[in-house]
Amino acid sequence: MLAARPRSRRRANNAVAPRAATDTRQGRVVSTVDYLDLRNGQSSDADGEPLLQVEGLVKHFPIEKGILRRTVGHVRAVDGITFDVARGETLALVGESGCGKTTTGRVVLRLIEPTAGKVRFDGQDLSELSADELRKLRRRCQIIFQDPYSSLDPRWSTADIVAEGLTIHGMGDRQQRLDRVVGLLEKVGLSAEDLEKFPHQFSGGQRQRIGIARALATDPDLIVCDEAVSALDVSVQAQVLNLLRDLQVELGLSYLFITHDLNVVRYVADRVAVMYLGEIVELAETETLFTDPQHPYTKSLLSAVPVVDPDEAVGRERVHLQGEVPSPSNPPSGCRFHTRCPVAVAECAQHDPLLVSLGKNRQAAECAQYTPEAFGLEAHVEENT
Repeated sequence: MLAARPRSRRRANNAVAPRAATDTRQGRVVSTVDYLDLRNGQSSDADGEPLLQVEGLVKHFPIEKGILRRTVGHVRAVDGITFDVARGETLALVGESGCGKTTTGRVVLRLIEPTAGKVRFDGQDLSELSADELRKLRRRCQIIFQDPYSSLDPRWSTADIVAEGLTIHGMGDRQQRLDRVVGLLEKVGLSAEDLEKFPHQFSGGQRQRIGIARALATDPDLIVCDEAVSALDVSVQAQVLNLLRDLQVELGLSYLFITHDLNVVRYVADRVAVMYLGEIVELAETETLFTDPQHPYTKSLLSAVPVVDPDEAVGRERVHLQGEVPSPSNPPSGCRFHTRCPVAVAECAQHDPLLVSLGKNRQAAECAQYTPEAFGLEAHVEENT
């Protein structure tokens, strides 16, 4: 059984205390086995609202030209997406490069201001917070960046990098911060001997571990993992992924896990949201999505995942997409995937699909293959195509 810690955010004298694995819905400390059972049996907060709620999130970047920098168009990086992340849950955002995954993660944290939509963290609307209130809230929301080389200041020692958040938020005195940094380094597989080293003295995997320690320093509830292992070797990826899973069980963290590697997704995620050209086309529990994908784009992504077992590869159908991903500054009309979809019909270019429920814990964008009535088609359209 892990040691208990009260869930209160108020600590005497701003002392920095470690956090134990806790069932945040009932306020009781649980064992590692119990905590895993809670996560596997419950993908959302049945007894309360999710930790993170995103509603109709939009981010358009202006395209400017000429000496006067006039706006001549917009890049629709994120275009009206809705999802939530429960306490202790990992939600993966997947899709091709340029689909809006990273932009979503940064807008959620208000590192980039949204064009429209709502982001609520623990019931608070982030758009209504002042700069000072937002800074205080960021103690509970952190990010692990994709590149372990450029995300660390080369002029700072490891101790300075990991302690930066503690210093900004006034957490503890100098000795308490040092003790906290040492504890974090040991937690991520480094040691006190690394305190005075600089980033160039570490390998890529070690640098990413420093980035993880930095994200953990302020005792957050939510961590956005932006391609956190994509720049690492496969063996190092496994080490970092195991570390992230262990930390989630120990500390009760929620992850918004942004990646394009579906093998990683199946290993770490509780639910998966598939993005295409700034929109979510399918959202479901991980095993449900991998074993029974509905949207044609999801099927094409999964068919591209390499299979090691030759017996499993026999008879496996590969979905080949034609053409390139359209420009987000000029997305196609109707369903944005219809220009590449192998089962598209003429009506796909005319109907703008909505994200609809397809049963318990599954949502998908309307498609002529499984919601033909939304396109004005008969139910037997799948047989005709």
